[in-house]
Amino acid sequence: MSHLFTPINIGPVTLRNRTIRSAAFESMCPGHEPSQELYDYHTSVARGGVGMTTVAYAAVTRSGLSFDRQLCMTPEIVPGLRRLTDGIHAEGAKASIQLGHCGNMSHKSICGCMPVGACNGFNLYSPTLVRGLKKDELKQIAQAFGRAVNIARDAGFDCVEVHCGHGYLVDQFLNTYFNHRRDEFGGTLENRMRFMTMCVEEVMKAAGADMGVICKMNMRDGLKHPGTTIEESVEIAKRLQSLGVHALVLSGGLVSASPMYVMRGQMPIHTMTHYMKQWWLKYGVRMVGRMMVPTVPFKEAYFLEDALRFRRELPDMPLIYVGGLVCREKIEEVLGHGFVAVQMARALLNEPDFVNRMKADENHRCACKHSNYCIARMYSVDMRCHQHMNGEELPKGVAREIEKIESKG
Repeated sequence: MSHLFTPINIGPVTLRNRTIRSAAFESMCPGHEPSQELYDYHTSVARGGVGMTTVAYAAVTRSGLSFDRQLCMTPEIVPGLRRLTDGIHAEGAKASIQLGHCGNMSHKSICGCMPVGACNGFNLYSPTLVRGLKKDELKQIAQAFGRAVNIARDAGFDCVEVHCGHGYLVDQFLNTYFNHRRDEFGGTLENRMRFMTMCVEEVMKAAGADMGVICKMNMRDGLKHPGTTIEESVEIAKRLQSLGVHALVLSGGLVSASPMYVMRGQMPIHTMTHYMKQWWLKYGVRMVGRMMVPTVPFKEAYFLEDALRFRRELPDMPLIYVGGLVCREKIEEVLGHGFVAVQMARALLNEPDFVNRMKADENHRCACKHSNYCIARMYSVDMRCHQHMNGEELPKGVAREIEKIESKG
């Protein structure tokens, strides 16, 4: 049997195979609680053969919310999440949930307060002023990560994934692009890792012996002048290993400065603005969107070269590869380099049964054409593939843009 379809342990959790649905934001939680749509999607992926599916981007506090259709980890949502994990387990898959805090990537209308981050500043994307966190507040947020793990356990999750990358709050402390503090949380890498260490220690304590813990982190920022170098990222990975984390997901890019380095390809700006509700934001993005979200060409396994460096530097650390996997052949190649598992998002949105199709056909390649329609609409409505609209017709302007992008692909 292919290595891809053999079981793997993530800490105390055993997955039936080496595939994981990555924590790509679904935008399926109106009112910050799980919906039928979220249930239907994740159970379909579980039914499709994945080893574990990850519910995305749940905020550990209200101040950590980026969107009005995002989960917030409160005890009130446990029954809805328990129904979701029961449905995932019934299909033979494990359930994970990504925990994070958006930091400065929010607005008072969403998070209920002036957005907070590593330092005072201005968030161009909201737009709004941002307040730097005080030292006593950092301990409170770290403890909120631990409480969120306990809520996840009550809800039946097998694993949690701590978001330490992509320019969200933990990464805002790690990264000199954001962090200009002059106290013990800024300056040297050791100081900048202090907040991450606090958060992960709380997570590990709450996870105990019965939950898996994964951390998602950046290898590079995707900027011409990186805030965090790849050499520093290797040291961050080693720190996470020393804290007892069971596996690392190796990613890259900043959602606020280099978003397509994370996702690759072209952002369909007309599509994105079509679904926006605020008229001023719609027209602003249409005017300057191409400059704000420059294209980064897509290629299969686009993070592999950097990830192989981490594989060499951390020979004993379980590493999970994510980024640009759309066919069984390339997945087999990645696993052959010593990665314990792979994460995918767009392939499993395009084909929720992608894993079962790969099992049936060693030459299978998913039908995703990398137009990024799913990403363009997820910030305003939900994450959906334009090839599977359930009777909803694409607006003509959107259809033309997607067709143009795909014709170049």
